[in-house]
Amino acid sequence: MGVFDSLFGKKNLDSKKEVESVSWIPLVSVEQLPEIEKNSHTRLQVIFKHSTTCGISRMVLNMFKQNYHFSANEMNLYFLDLHRYREVSNEVGYKFQVMHQSPQLLVIKDGVVVAHDSHGAITDIDLGKYL
Repeated sequence: MGVFDSLFGKKNLDSKKEVESVSWIPLVSVEQLPEIEKNSHTRLQVIFKHSTTCGISRMVLNMFKQNYHFSANEMNLYFLDLHRYREVSNEVGYKFQVMHQSPQLLVIKDGVVVAHDSHGAITDIDLGKYL
């Protein structure tokens, strides 16, 4: 029965603890982007662009959360619901010169994107390398 529980979404307490350990900052406004760029000169900034209607995006998000092991003071980790905030998603692409993909992870340091990838390759990005 345990296999079916995990397949059909029954949550256990351990996975709930993992989810709570990620300190997301909601990215909901284009006005946040200059702040992200400015802050990237003193602290790593990371944006996770997520499609709430895509099963692959949900799977990648869960894999990312399971493997995320940094404390809240090491980097700012932004979460962007790209359907709800399409204008913000578009502006992220323009501002940081990265073609839109979903899901997508952008790593911003010193005002520029130093790494980005999408889909399963997101989990290959070593965030610790950029700290």
